[in-house]
Amino acid sequence: MEIKFTKDQYDSLIKLVYLGNWMINSIRDEGKKIKKYDDIEQYIYSFAKEFGLDNLIEYDMQTKQYYPTWELDDNPEVESYRQDYENEVFWDELTDRLARQDFVRHYGEKVISKMSQKERFEKLQPFIEKYEEEFYKHGIERMEIKR
Repeated sequence: MEIKFTKDQYDSLIKLVYLGNWMINSIRDEGKKIKKYDDIEQYIYSFAKEFGLDNLIEYDMQTKQYYPTWELDDNPEVESYRQDYENEVFWDELTDRLARQDFVRHYGEKVISKMSQKERFEKLQPFIEKYEEEFYKHGIERMEIKR
């Protein structure tokens, strides 16, 4: 099987692979990275020169690895997607974790364990909505650690 790309499509593919592997492996220590995603990234990057995109990907002779250049790493489009992703995950996780904490404090784990999934979802929802509204209006401006 053979897949053909235009230069523009390959440029998009490089960005997609870069962002995908960043999402999967940037949070992992060196020995714990998921190799199959690093491998596919290396394979995709290996065609950069053929497509005339070696300004985005460079090969290091010492490590025998392909790396994104600063032009890809600091690309405004790529950085925008990364920031959008991090921002969305931050607010979703913060909302969800605080809402679940309040939900457990309010009902207790024993009572919650006896609820159906539907009931749990319905009773959790007001806690989620409380935080969504708070963060929409005030961001983290009014958050503080109580002692």
